[in-house]
Amino acid sequence: MKQDATQGRFAMTRRHVAAMFVAGAALLAACGGDDSSTETVNTEAEEQAMRIVSLSPTHTEILYAIGAGDQVVAVDSMSNYPADAAITDLSAYEPNVEAISEFDPDLVVIGDDFTGLADQLTAIGIKSWVSAAPTTLDEVYAQIADLGVAVGHGEEATALADSMKADIEEIVSAAPAVPEGTSYFLELDDTLFTVTSNTFIGSLYEMFGLRNIADASEGDTDYPQLSAEFLVSQDPTLIFLADTKCCEASAEKVAARPGWDVLSAVAAGNIVELDDDIASRWGPRLVDYVAAIAKALESVES
Repeated sequence: MKQDATQGRFAMTRRHVAAMFVAGAALLAACGGDDSSTETVNTEAEEQAMRIVSLSPTHTEILYAIGAGDQVVAVDSMSNYPADAAITDLSAYEPNVEAISEFDPDLVVIGDDFTGLADQLTAIGIKSWVSAAPTTLDEVYAQIADLGVAVGHGEEATALADSMKADIEEIVSAAPAVPEGTSYFLELDDTLFTVTSNTFIGSLYEMFGLRNIADASEGDTDYPQLSAEFLVSQDPTLIFLADTKCCEASAEKVAARPGWDVLSAVAAGNIVELDDDIASRWGPRLVDYVAAIAKALESVES
């Protein structure tokens, strides 16, 4: 995902996160109890799709985790997990119907359909499953179950969702309590773009009682770009880096940034390096993300 210039890195990072979690200024509607975030186009529940093309890294991970990997004939260029995923040069951001059709799929799994791909596929007789970004954990679990039904692995999907829910609840309940007001900054890229608590990502940190410094920023977006001056004024207790791959961020490099030595997180060594992919997807490895947040709290003085 690394680009040659900062602007290129930011464009890829922001676009990746936006495609996962947000459309425009507000978060997309999600499924909850009425399954409004998923739409199966021209297909039937529990039909065993034998040639699946996945254009969503999150859903690629889910498909393999629920036992549908053998049915997947191609995944997009960003679907780099699991290691044996059928990765291709297909683009999830600028999908090409002709290129997709060459794999002769009987089902195409799509993330947020910004380009109207589902309608294009329907026009040439290819079925699709479309999902919007979740806003809560319950919506994540419901989406996993829905995808499982769509590919004929409903029971396995329900079992995965139940297991994730149990693991996450256990992690949160066992996490160290932090002093009231303990704050954090989540870095999406090296130009200081971040998220507010109104996002799905932000809600994960909120479960641990952490205060998001981005919530104090002024603006009309839940993906604000902060200034170094604002960051210093807010003095976060913890810094989480979700740009270790895209921007090669590291605790060492952050600590060496001009003026950042005064930050409490830097002084205490509370800089957490995250895997960009895990920090931007809501598949099975969401448990690992939540565990990483909980682990970071162990170094916060109570």
